[in-house]
Amino acid sequence: MSIVKKSFGTLADGRQADLYILTNASGASVEITNYGGIIRAINVPDKDGKLDSVVLGYNDVGGYVPTVGYLGALIGRVGNRIANGECTLNGQKLTLAKNEKGVTHLHGGNVGFNLKLWDVTPIEGICQDQLILKYTSPDGEEGYPGTLRVMVTYTFTDDNELMIRYEAVSDKDTLCNLTNHTYFNLCGEASGKKIVDHIFEMNCDTFTVVDARCIPTGEQRDVTGTPFDFREPTRVGDRLDMTPNDEQLRFGTGIDHNFNINDFEAGLRFAAEVSDPDSGRVMDVFTDMPAVQFYTANNLHGKNPGRSGRVYAPHEGFCLETQYAPDSVNHPEFIDSVLRAGEKYDYTTIFAFDVMDEE
Repeated sequence: MSIVKKSFGTLADGRQADLYILTNASGASVEITNYGGIIRAINVPDKDGKLDSVVLGYNDVGGYVPTVGYLGALIGRVGNRIANGECTLNGQKLTLAKNEKGVTHLHGGNVGFNLKLWDVTPIEGICQDQLILKYTSPDGEEGYPGTLRVMVTYTFTDDNELMIRYEAVSDKDTLCNLTNHTYFNLCGEASGKKIVDHIFEMNCDTFTVVDARCIPTGEQRDVTGTPFDFREPTRVGDRLDMTPNDEQLRFGTGIDHNFNINDFEAGLRFAAEVSDPDSGRVMDVFTDMPAVQFYTANNLHGKNPGRSGRVYAPHEGFCLETQYAPDSVNHPEFIDSVLRAGEKYDYTTIFAFDVMDEE
């Protein structure tokens, strides 16, 4: 295993961004920048052994400015949406930025963790490499109470597994719901193909019903008989084709919904498997978080050319953002995203890459 550090460009305010490349014994690699903790590339083999990145990303830090779709970024303090940018914590009203269409608080606010330069400590190992990213969010930042100290550890192994461990502690009661917003495409970033032929299987019996603004209503609906039933391997394009005739799909202009992963009490467990029959690549997702936001990049409209020179378009990627349910602070029926003072936030997600078995 080895870690190489390179310059990743200069931001408008003169700050320098760095890129860290973690390469394992087989030559597969993960590329991560300290700007926003962004996963810029995951280079893994297809069925013929050809390496290609299976995530969308840009050639330098300038590609990520302005933010479009939060490509690859660490998200915080609170991933996903909070209705009307308002909630109550310990009897006190919190007023947060309405940074989505002037109505909804989204992905931590105007200047979320995706826009921060994180402190990085690289650690080379024998069978795995690690990047430890740290950021301290001051009391009151984006309207959140408490000084929140955050540490995110990326670990890449010789088995082509990328593990993300999220840790945080606050000196006051606050909200915390950290996630990663990588857009995957198992065809390969350079392929130019959409993800409609990807096959999804999810360990989820229920999904979170939303309103027209993609805010949860509070209902957790059984997936049986709905386009959201992925308990058996399912071609995602077949479900996206149902959008005109399904209200929930119309609200998200496709799939942009929270799925509740079965057996939360079991800890680290299987959440999803995605495969691409063309490339033969397979990605398994494991997590100890309660839920995952499945997003089929319905509204991805890039502004800058990606690594292969193409401006990204809808359905060129998918996200599986492990998380607490959106707007959970406003729904007592959901698992709570409040982090109490002095308690440790500690969750792990693993993305494991392989190729399909030959039949």
